[in-house]
Amino acid sequence: MTARFAGRVTLVTGGGSGIGRATAVEFARRGAAVVVAGRTAESLKRTVAAIRAEGGEATAVPCDVRSEDEVRALVGATVAAYGALDIAFNNAGVSLVGSLTEFSVAEWDEVISTNLTGTFLLMKHEIIQMRRAGGGVIVNNASNAAHMTVPPLAAYSASKAAVLSLTRAAAREFLPEGVRINAISPGPVDTPMWATRPGETLEDRHRRMAAESPAGVVGSAEQIARTVLWLASPEAGYVAGHDLVVDGAMSS
Repeated sequence: MTARFAGRVTLVTGGGSGIGRATAVEFARRGAAVVVAGRTAESLKRTVAAIRAEGGEATAVPCDVRSEDEVRALVGATVAAYGALDIAFNNAGVSLVGSLTEFSVAEWDEVISTNLTGTFLLMKHEIIQMRRAGGGVIVNNASNAAHMTVPPLAAYSASKAAVLSLTRAAAREFLPEGVRINAISPGPVDTPMWATRPGETLEDRHRRMAAESPAGVVGSAEQIARTVLWLASPEAGYVAGHDLVVDGAMSS
């Protein structure tokens, strides 16, 4: 274990499983104190337990990122617990499958309110805190679905493309104040959200997506986590407003 992020405080949303859990664990392994947030308290507890089992420091804070009151409270709880907010990985998201002509307004609103509005609310309150403290780093989780046609995921693709535009706009506005903002666009990754889509068994989906990828494999949550850590590190100090695609050339 290296102490690359020793003394830093990291907030990870969607931290109960998948990419969020892997990223929280990796930050803790490298010395950061980690606040994991999400809607499912039991999943958050498991992430915290995994971190503490390795000697790391972590706290769970339940939060629905669609609620500004809860997001404001989450940022406040992070600072109350550890005295700062240095790094944020805005990872919470949902993916609902359905043809555009059959998608309900309620389904559309769920995807947009979580993926886009949730990212906006998190960035808003993270930036307020980071700006007050003299700076910080934010990484938003978008998707390679923002770069390529992925039917039937029109709402998801639209929400993630908007996250990229939001990331670029915020990066340009707030870098002069010391807040460095980037995004990642993962391809298919072996996570619970990906595995629970209807219509295929997990094994069938693994085979199909691996066959469609030039890499010939599906990515892992740990691979994505290490990408997030690089963007959050001093080594990426001149990288801002960037979207780092991590999909084995699938969207190329």
